[in-house]
Amino acid sequence: MLALNSKLPEVGTTIFTTMSALAAKHDAINLGQGFPDFPMNQQLVDAVSKAMLNNYNQYAPMPGWMPLREAIAEKIQYLYGAGVDPDQEITITPGGTYAIFSALTAILSPGDEVIVLEPAYDSYIPNIVVNGAKPILVSLNPADFSINWEAVNAALSASTKAIILNSPHNPSGAVLKENDITELQKLIRKKDLFIISDEVYEHLIFDGRSHLSMLRYPDLRERSFVCFSFGKTYHCTGWKLGYCVAPAELTREFRKIHQFNCFSCHTPSQVGIAEYLQHRDAYQELGGFLQQKRDHFLQCMKDTRFRFLPSYGSYFILASYEQITDEEDAAFAIRLTEQYGVATIPVSAFYQQRVSQKLLRFCFAKKESTLEKAAERLRNL
Repeated sequence: MLALNSKLPEVGTTIFTTMSALAAKHDAINLGQGFPDFPMNQQLVDAVSKAMLNNYNQYAPMPGWMPLREAIAEKIQYLYGAGVDPDQEITITPGGTYAIFSALTAILSPGDEVIVLEPAYDSYIPNIVVNGAKPILVSLNPADFSINWEAVNAALSASTKAIILNSPHNPSGAVLKENDITELQKLIRKKDLFIISDEVYEHLIFDGRSHLSMLRYPDLRERSFVCFSFGKTYHCTGWKLGYCVAPAELTREFRKIHQFNCFSCHTPSQVGIAEYLQHRDAYQELGGFLQQKRDHFLQCMKDTRFRFLPSYGSYFILASYEQITDEEDAAFAIRLTEQYGVATIPVSAFYQQRVSQKLLRFCFAKKESTLEKAAERLRNL
C-alpha cells in the first residue's frame, strides 16, 4: 500500500452524519441535523421543473446563471442598500459551505492565521488546516454567545489573515448587534485582514431584530467574502445551492478556485430560483414563519426539565440539561437517541477541545407534529 500523508489526520466522520445515522437506526425523531421535514414551496418546484422541460439542462456559465445573479443583486440593493455588480461580484456555488471553503482557499497561504469564534460550524477549522493555515480559537461569551472583542484583539498577530463571522449563529442562534459592527470596524482599522461572513441564515431572524450583513457597511464589504444559502432560505437543503458576494478583485481570486473545482452549478435550479426571487414575500416572511416554530417548540417543551437559552435566529436553539443528568453531552445525546427516540447535537462538537457545557442543540425547523411528538417523548426524562 502507498503511504498516505493525510491533510486532516484528526478529522473523522462529522457529528451530523453520526447522529443522523443513529437516528435512522433507532427510528428517532431527528432534531439534530439542520434540515426541514416539511415541503418546500410548490411554486419554486414548478419553476425548476419548467426549466428542465424547457431544456435548461446544460452547463450554466462558471460564475452562475446571469438572470439569477441579477436577481440577487436586486435583492441585495433592496435589503441592504448596497449596489453589487452581478457580473463581477456574485458567484453561484454548490452551497454556502463550499463558498466558505473557496473563499478561505483563495486567500490563505501556509503560516497564515484565521480567527475562529467558538463554538463554530464544524467546516471552518478543516477548511483552514487543509490550506496550511492555523486557526486561532477565541471563545464566545458562554452566557449569551456574544463576541468577546477584547479576546479577539488579543488574538491578533503579524500572521492574522482573516476572521470568520457567523450571524445568525450556528449553533446558538445569537445575532450580531450594532456594537459588534462598531468593534469590527475598529478591528479592521487596527489590522488589515479579510472577513469571511457566513450569512446563510440571513432571513431566519426573530423578535424584531435586523440582520446586520457585511454588505450594509462599505468599509467592511470591501474586504469581505459574504456567503449565502438558497437551501436555508427556500427549505431545499438537498439542492446544495448558494452564492458568494465579494468585491471584484476578491471575486477574481475566488473564481480561480471555483472554476477548477465545481466549475458550474445545477442549471435548472438556478433558472427556477431566478424566477422565484421576484416573490419578495417568500424570504421576507421566513423569519416570522420560523419564529412561530421556535415558539411552538418552546411551548411544547415547557414541562420538560430542559432550560432553553434565547435564540434570535437560525434553525436552532440550545438547551441546558443540568437539571437532568451529569453526563457529558455526547453521551447524553446518544442516550436520548437510543432510549427516548430524539436525536440532538452535543454542543461540544462545535469546539476543538470538546468541552461539555451540558448543552444540546435542537433544530426546530420541523412540522409542528414532529416537534410535538419529540416533546412528548422528552417529557418522560
